[in-house]
Amino acid sequence: MSTENELESWREEKQSSYLYRVLADCEPADELKRLFMRLAEAAEAQSLQWEQFAADRGVSLPKDFTPSTRARLVAGLLRRLGPRHMLPVLAAMKVRGLSVYTHGAPTGHDTPAPGQREFRHRRIGSSGSFRAAVFGINDGLVSNVSLIMGVAGASLDSHVILLTGAAGMLAGAASMGAGEYISMQSQREMFEHQIGLEQQELNAYPEEEAEELALIYEARGIPAADAKRLADTLISDPKRALDTLAREELGLNPRELGSPWGAAGASFLSFALGAAVPLLPFAWHADHGVAVSVSVTAAVLFLTGNVVSLFTGHSTWLSGLRMVGVAAVAAGVTYFVGHLFGVALG
Repeated sequence: MSTENELESWREEKQSSYLYRVLADCEPADELKRLFMRLAEAAEAQSLQWEQFAADRGVSLPKDFTPSTRARLVAGLLRRLGPRHMLPVLAAMKVRGLSVYTHGAPTGHDTPAPGQREFRHRRIGSSGSFRAAVFGINDGLVSNVSLIMGVAGASLDSHVILLTGAAGMLAGAASMGAGEYISMQSQREMFEHQIGLEQQELNAYPEEEAEELALIYEARGIPAADAKRLADTLISDPKRALDTLAREELGLNPRELGSPWGAAGASFLSFALGAAVPLLPFAWHADHGVAVSVSVTAAVLFLTGNVVSLFTGHSTWLSGLRMVGVAAVAAGVTYFVGHLFGVALG
C-alpha cells in the first residue's frame, strides 16, 4: 500500500466526517440527525485506523485536517439547498447512508423484502427509459417544426426547407446522442469509482462497514438488535456484501449502471424519429408541404401529450392541447422571425 493511498484514505474519512456533521446540522428529522452524527463518529474511527496504518509504516500524516475548497462549497450548498437536492454530489463526495432519502424517511414500518424492492426498482427504471424516449420524440418534434417554420417564413423553396430540416434533424439527434453519452459515461465512472471505494473499505475493515450498515437500517425503522444482526449477515457473505453496501450506502444498483452507448443510441433515435415527422411531408407534398407538416405535427404532438399524461396524471386532453400550444408558440415565433429576415433580405 503506497503512502499516497494512506493519505488519500485518511483525508476521505476526515472529509466524510465533516460532511456528515454538516448533514446532521441541516437535517430536521431526529432519526436522520442521529444517523449522520453516528456516521461521522464512525468515519472518525476509520480515520484513526488509517493513522495507525500509517504509523506502523513510518508514514507521517498531517496533525490537523482542513476541509478542501470543494468540501466547503458542498457544505455551503447543503445549508442553502438542503440534502435532498444534493444527493448526486454527496455520493461523489463519499457520503454514505443516502438510501434513507431514496427509499423515503424512516417510518418504523417493516422494510420491503429484497425481491420486492428489486422489482420496484426495475419497474421504475423501465418507466424512466420509456419516459426519456417520449420526451426525446417531443424534443425532436418541437425543435424541427420550429426550424422548418422559420425557414418557411422566409418564403424559401420547399427543397431548401427539406434540406434544412434534414440537417436540423441530424444535428439535433447527434447533439442529443453525444450529450447523453457524456452524461451517462460520467455518471457510470462516478458510480464505478464509488463502488471501488466500497470494495476497498470492505476489504480493510468489514466490521466497521457492518456497523455503518446497521446504523442505516436502524434509522429506517428496524430495531437496533435486528439491524445489527441483518447487517452482520449481509456483510459475512462476500457476494452480497458489496451489492448491499452500494444499494444502502450509495443508493444505487450496481447491476443497473446503464450503457452510455445504449443511452446515446436511444436518444439519437427518439429525437430523429420526432424530428422526421414535420420533415417527411415536404418529400411527398411539395405544393402543400407547410400545411401538411403543421397538421401532422400537431396530431403527433397531441398524441405525445396523451402519453405524457400517463406520467403526470393530468387530463389527456389538457396534456395534448398544452403540448400543441407550446409547439405552436415556438413555431410561430420562428416563422415570424424567418418572415422578417426573408423580407429584409428579399
